[in-house]
Amino acid sequence: MMELNLTRVDYMQTGITSPKTMQLLPMSGKTQKITVGDTNGSLQCFGIKKGELQMVFQTSTDHKINRIILGGQVGSPKERIFICHGSEVKAFTKKGKNFLTFNTNMSEPVQSMYVEGTDLLISGNFVFNHYRDCKDINYVLCNDRINDVICLPTETRNGITPILACQDRVLRVLQESELLYEAEVPGPPVVLELYGNNGGEEGNDVLYGTSDGRVGMVQIGTLVPSHQWEMPNEKRNGGVLCMDSYDITADGVLDLLVGRDDGQVEVYSYDDADEPVFRYNYTSNESITSVKGGIISSPNFDEIVCSTYAGWMFALTTEYLTKEAGPHHVTADSVAVSKINDLKSELESLQSKVTDEREKYQKTAFSNTAVSAVPLFPINDKFVLNREDASYTLSLELQSPIDNILLQSDVPIDLLDVEKNSAVVSYSACSPEEGNFLLATYRCQANTTRLELKIRSIEGQYGTLQAYITPRIQPKTCQVRQYPIKPLSLHQRTHIFDENRPHNSLKLTGQFSLTEVHSWLYFCLPELPERSPAGDIANFQFSSTFLDTQLDCTYKKGEAVFRSDNISTISILKDVLSKEATKKKIRLDISYNVNDDSIPHTLSMIHPRLEYQLLLAKKVQLIDALTELQVNETDLSFMSPEYQNILDNADDLKAEFKRQPCHLERLYGMVTDLYIDKFKFKGQNVKSKVPHLLEVLDNYDLGSLTTFFESSA
Repeated sequence: MMELNLTRVDYMQTGITSPKTMQLLPMSGKTQKITVGDTNGSLQCFGIKKGELQMVFQTSTDHKINRIILGGQVGSPKERIFICHGSEVKAFTKKGKNFLTFNTNMSEPVQSMYVEGTDLLISGNFVFNHYRDCKDINYVLCNDRINDVICLPTETRNGITPILACQDRVLRVLQESELLYEAEVPGPPVVLELYGNNGGEEGNDVLYGTSDGRVGMVQIGTLVPSHQWEMPNEKRNGGVLCMDSYDITADGVLDLLVGRDDGQVEVYSYDDADEPVFRYNYTSNESITSVKGGIISSPNFDEIVCSTYAGWMFALTTEYLTKEAGPHHVTADSVAVSKINDLKSELESLQSKVTDEREKYQKTAFSNTAVSAVPLFPINDKFVLNREDASYTLSLELQSPIDNILLQSDVPIDLLDVEKNSAVVSYSACSPEEGNFLLATYRCQANTTRLELKIRSIEGQYGTLQAYITPRIQPKTCQVRQYPIKPLSLHQRTHIFDENRPHNSLKLTGQFSLTEVHSWLYFCLPELPERSPAGDIANFQFSSTFLDTQLDCTYKKGEAVFRSDNISTISILKDVLSKEATKKKIRLDISYNVNDDSIPHTLSMIHPRLEYQLLLAKKVQLIDALTELQVNETDLSFMSPEYQNILDNADDLKAEFKRQPCHLERLYGMVTDLYIDKFKFKGQNVKSKVPHLLEVLDNYDLGSLTTFFESSA
């Protein structure tokens, strides 16, 4: 397979901050124009010629542009520009003429949009509307947030088939105003694209990207979906924000372009089985909000055009921008020299403007009529649970460089190492008795606009994590963001529940409404929609990312039933829901059923993790002694293969152990909680036997541990 070489070329600084606010507009000839919308409501279309920006048109709107989509007649090139801002949709020709202004009259701002011929599909956070010739013909209200919308090509199907990417890990396939079926995907889908830009041979293949970094393809059948392939996020890269299909490798087959929120731009080709194969990646320091493939500046060279959260527009081009001037000397060509000179001139102009504005501010700040004004700055933040390592990723991104970030938590949490994080962290003394368990400061290097942190919480202990974010701007200012650590924080939404497992159950009855019990569960569990679901009864399933145990929640007015194969999950729910009901002065009648078979079942699920961590800790403890032996002995042939393997992999073992601090202690804590909770439901207090339990764990054997649980009754 031929090596792919791409070179970055910076085009301009825009105000783009949202996904899908950039499109490549086909023009006459081979080259395409770049159409962008920014936070100030400006729509711009420009091209690149000989390294110079050439504006085609520019127009302004009243609000921030949330989405740009290209449309046109079915079967014809898409040359019409559609934008949405607020509750309005506007359309422009490729020369910038506004030929349509349409007020959707939606109660919430338009967040997603797709155009197919005369059909306009738009959605807010929960509402989906289908318009034809600007007339409302269909309407759907979803129980969870809608992240994106697309429809299958009408050329290959009878009628419109809208597909909604929803936060609860499903793609909802619609038929008119009815839900045809749901296709579950492994993570919350945030972006949808047609495979090969046309849905494949049958026009029903849809690509999806998730907030936890997975990419997959689903074939939308007439009655049921078919999952074709899925790329797991093994390298734990950032979430997918944008995708496109374009033949950047020039082999006659479209490639898959992926942009992520950690700045990764990836290129995948397809093998003979039509499954993606990694070809190339480029790392930017800012999240990639839009990615498109096309021909922009040179008619004979393909490019990947990207926009970032901080507003940069750049391209990865296949054109060689350097040429050899001798056997050991490389010089820039005239185009590169011109670009460098232009950038220097632009930089000098910007520095002059900054100096002038700073002087104006100083004069105003110290005058007798000065009015204090704290500058506001936008923050792009995300707090996402990762199933792979049962941790939360907290990413914080600004449009200006970050000075420092202070983290404070009123509950115990662990900060895990992040390889791509170059900030210097320092910890301050805390007073847990005063409700302060963490105080850490991250000092960022110059020009750092994005910081990513990893956090692991303890289920049953809940509170708030606060981030104090200070950018490098004048006057000095700070914003505070809060992130709830929920009682069952390591649980993740799923749509599967295994009835064959042994379950414990908890039943609550009382004078409460469905909305009230939903608000209590929203306080307890992540990934639940804030608004209560429509209907008289609600049902949600969850899976523990740490242990793979499960939880089923079914509730209605006056009654709620919870089932789990982990009795500790039931115990946490019982305690927290009782407190929430007491706050509302609602009396609950509580009944529960403990299945003794669930205890050995849960211990067997903990077993592989506990055994692995104990073995890892043992190996790490042996490394120093074995290394010293290696220094003093010239021949190590007498050493067992196990010890030789530890020496050979010493660095990897230390790195893995460092990445998971307190992992073993957490597993010990889960076993201890399981032991206490088992007997708590039987009315027995066994805390005095915990030291004996820890002795059993130090000499771990699953059979001995199971026997200890049974003999303590």
